[in-house]
Amino acid sequence: MELIGSPLTATFAHPRSTPSRFLPAISTMASSYKNRIPYYPLPQSFSLPWIPNAYYRAAAINPTLAPLAKSCEGLTPSQSLPYVSNRTTLFTRYTPDDWYRSNLTNYKESETSRRNAERLRADSTRMIQDKHQQTAKSQGESTKNLGVRVNDIEFWKSELLHELDEMIGETNALTDIKKRLERALAETEAPLQVAQECLLHREKRMGIDLVHDDVEKELLTEVDVIRSCQERMQRFLERVKAQLASNRAAQHELERDLANKQRAQRIDDKCHHLRNTSDGISYYRGVERVDATISVPESWAKFTDDNILLSQSERAASARLRENTESLLVVTANEMWRQFNATNVAFTNRCAETADAKDKIRAHLAKTLQEIFQVEMNIEAIRKAIRDKGPPLKVAQTRLDERTRRPHVELCRDPAQIRLVNEVLEIDDTIQSLQQRLRDAEDTLQMLVHSKAVLEHDLDVKANSLFIDQEKCLGMRKSFPSTARLLGYL
Repeated sequence: MELIGSPLTATFAHPRSTPSRFLPAISTMASSYKNRIPYYPLPQSFSLPWIPNAYYRAAAINPTLAPLAKSCEGLTPSQSLPYVSNRTTLFTRYTPDDWYRSNLTNYKESETSRRNAERLRADSTRMIQDKHQQTAKSQGESTKNLGVRVNDIEFWKSELLHELDEMIGETNALTDIKKRLERALAETEAPLQVAQECLLHREKRMGIDLVHDDVEKELLTEVDVIRSCQERMQRFLERVKAQLASNRAAQHELERDLANKQRAQRIDDKCHHLRNTSDGISYYRGVERVDATISVPESWAKFTDDNILLSQSERAASARLRENTESLLVVTANEMWRQFNATNVAFTNRCAETADAKDKIRAHLAKTLQEIFQVEMNIEAIRKAIRDKGPPLKVAQTRLDERTRRPHVELCRDPAQIRLVNEVLEIDDTIQSLQQRLRDAEDTLQMLVHSKAVLEHDLDVKANSLFIDQEKCLGMRKSFPSTARLLGYL
């Protein structure tokens, strides 16, 4: 006995057959061997050794008349066939036992071949059923895995869509706060220019009114406050721009991942619904050996999860920045309004002080003018009094002069003479006193005139200062941006 073949489900042992002259006919099986599908050579581990080996080993039988054929080489057919009368001398006859044994051997070989064929058919049918079930099971598992994969992609796609909607909303909100911040920053330019112009106008004050008063202090403080608010707004504006760039980068990653998920879902959904009867299926030679994958389920899920976590982190940072920006706008608006009101109060108080000083100067000027008039009248009275003392002095001096012409002893120093002398002296003293009083009155008049000039100049200075503070500065400061504008809503 010789081990001929070993199928997947059974093992057959074929006895060495008696040599036969003819090969088994295979023409009846020719139709079953037509090539329906392309032939792919299988590796050695997938070959079926029992199908070709067993068949051709059984069919490859060498004739037993080879020695006779060799002995007849070179003879013509007429010479190689013996005459009937010479058969006994040319061929050896078989015995009946040989004939019966040959028949029995053929019967046994035929029966053995039929049994092997029946086993082969049964095993082939069972193998066909098993492989069909195995193929159906494998296809069902692949279909199920594709369905699970489609569900996983749908889950992550829904997560990406939700996060993308949240990120788009946050980006739009941050864009709105950026526009508000830009508008609020632009609105601070007008108050800053007004404060600076007020400082320039107040430099045009004259004389003693060029004081470093509360108004100037408040104006300088207002300029510092506005510039400080502008610097903080500018810093926050740069942070908002950088955060917007980060939000858009995270949004781009989400959109790209979502687009890839949608494309993969369409492909896997198409694969999930493919059946053996579907259109478009075909052979793709060697596709199972192509491994174009770059991720595993864990890294695949982690990639999307990392994108979502990054988006959530950027979104949280964006929300915090929006809240801080909103608080900054409120704080800066309150600071500027508070300082604006403080400066206006200082302006109002200063204008009131200047107006009061102006009124007092006017009152003093009026009194000075009245006093000047009185002094001038007094000077005129003194001059008249001095003029009035001239005739009496002339009379007294004339009398004395006339009495100097008395003769000899008549030149007596009598009471009349003494009185005349005393009268002249008294009139001279009176005139001197009146002249001194006149000089004093004139000096006083000059002082009053000077005071009048000083008061008039000071009145002009106060009027100029009051015009600058009340008309120019407060006139410009009547229009200050509203709270809504400072918050960037308008």
